[in-house]
Amino acid sequence: MRILGISAYYHDSAAALIDDGVIVAAAQEERFTRKKHDASFPENAVSFCLGQAGILLTDLDYVAFYDKPFLKFERLLETYIAFAPRGFRSFAMAIPIWLKEKLFQKSLLSGELRKYADDFDWENKLVFAEHHQSHAASAYYPSPFEEALVLTMDGVGEWATTSVGIGRGNNLEMIKEIYFPHSLGLLYSAFTYYTGFKVNSGEYKVMGLAPYGRPTYVQTIFDNLVDLKDDGSFRLDQSYFNYCAGLTMTNKRFDDLFGGPPRHADEQLDQRHMDLAASVQAVTEEIILRLTRSLVKETGIKNLCLAGGVALNCVANGKILRDNQFDNIWIQPAAGDAGGALGAALTAYHHFQGKPRKLNGKSDSMRGSYLGPEFGQSDIERRLKLVGAEFEVILDADTAAERTAQALADEKAVGWFQGKMEFGPRALGGRSILGDPRSESMQKTLNLKVKYRESFRPFAPSVLQEDVSDWFEIEADSPYMLLVADVVKNRRKDMTEEEQALFGIEKLNVPRSDIPAVTHVDYSARIQTVHKETNPRYHALISAFKKLTGCPVIVNTSFNVRGEPIVCTPEDAFHCFMGTEMDCLVIGDCFLEKGKQDPDLQLDYKNAFDLD
Repeated sequence: MRILGISAYYHDSAAALIDDGVIVAAAQEERFTRKKHDASFPENAVSFCLGQAGILLTDLDYVAFYDKPFLKFERLLETYIAFAPRGFRSFAMAIPIWLKEKLFQKSLLSGELRKYADDFDWENKLVFAEHHQSHAASAYYPSPFEEALVLTMDGVGEWATTSVGIGRGNNLEMIKEIYFPHSLGLLYSAFTYYTGFKVNSGEYKVMGLAPYGRPTYVQTIFDNLVDLKDDGSFRLDQSYFNYCAGLTMTNKRFDDLFGGPPRHADEQLDQRHMDLAASVQAVTEEIILRLTRSLVKETGIKNLCLAGGVALNCVANGKILRDNQFDNIWIQPAAGDAGGALGAALTAYHHFQGKPRKLNGKSDSMRGSYLGPEFGQSDIERRLKLVGAEFEVILDADTAAERTAQALADEKAVGWFQGKMEFGPRALGGRSILGDPRSESMQKTLNLKVKYRESFRPFAPSVLQEDVSDWFEIEADSPYMLLVADVVKNRRKDMTEEEQALFGIEKLNVPRSDIPAVTHVDYSARIQTVHKETNPRYHALISAFKKLTGCPVIVNTSFNVRGEPIVCTPEDAFHCFMGTEMDCLVIGDCFLEKGKQDPDLQLDYKNAFDLD
């Protein structure tokens, strides 16, 4: 049974294909269109998924959409009525769009699908899952667990903002929900907006900024914004927020509470903004920990699955892990709305059709999340020649790994384009930019000269799975870069009294460990464990770097610049390489050095994309 899942029309549109419950392919539309967070119908992603399976749309048994538009419209109407007449301007802007497009999504979707096949039976083959059901399914069904608690947290689906399910076998039952407007995701987004970052894309910046601040506003938030109960349930005081009826996240009462208006995007960050980031992060962690502790106590279930945009908060995930309430935790790597496409397909297969799950007894079924397009060697060479690239072909895999490892040891920034593209927001060694974690200047170099982004942004370490506990305080696997843990004490460097007295961004340039480029200011790191079984080539590269340097860790960041989607094709990679100060590029068996390229092909990527 073949089922195509689709998410679209809000943000991060995507498509995913399963065949008899096996995940065949999945990709976000933004990677093809080069438009960050593209919300349009994912026609390129759909075409890719069908092509990967070698089938036509008419060969599908079902197409599953990731939410229910009528329920979402019901929430929109009820919210505007509840806040009338205050939200008239927002209402007047939203309703025409809903009446023209979103309310009639079944006909809109069927029209898009007919582009692939005029005779597609959309009346019987097009099905809809609820938003949080899709998220929960994306987390539970690919997990390695026969039984699990499933916690979904995001901004809002149709009505639910936080939901709890229990998965057993092929059954996933939703047992609890918290409803809009009380939303942990929207609380975090409110502070994202207030500190000057973009909602739905800048939340991870707030998380990265938090360690530079002090959580001085935690009590203010609990005293005024959030009524938190012992079991983790909560309510938000809407008199401080504007997202229900206005065009902003917060209002003047919020401004007065926290000492001024929201920061403009081009305004300098100060200590207050860092303290606000630290505070909302601490509040988020407290809410999540109360939820998870309460759920374990209530159900006795010791496996946890996480999905929804809040599940991308890897700092909070690390706190759940260290809280030791669960034996095992599994997080969907595409935890945001893109993953809803996969969840919708899995819901249609297991829940609607009652088909059984097939567990392999060892690992999850995401195949490392390497589910996107890949390119053969001859195709790579043809594409590179067409864009004028100069390259050397290194067919021996060991030689290629050693050459790349030497470039990293020489403190060069290396673009790494291998195998299938990752599904989800993290680059996992398929479409990555790599560096030497031992370098004290590498973080600044990558941020300012390659990524063209804020200097405070941390980088993740990719570490050989077999060596992770020698470098980081974690025993669990973290293949999807969704858990944060501290660098082990014997790898840390003690700070002087003068260094300890520093505040905010002043802390940035103080080396804290043997691997300063991936050690955040609080000694933490967002870890990716690299497994030979899922990415042998990346594993071989890190192994070669370890042999050369004694260090089984490298810097891994996504292959893009600020505001650009992660690269998808060899051409995307070459253009990004030529538009930044990357030194080397390795695509398949092709090795490219910047100094050997035609200078006329140089590009300026610093201002090529809208800021994220």
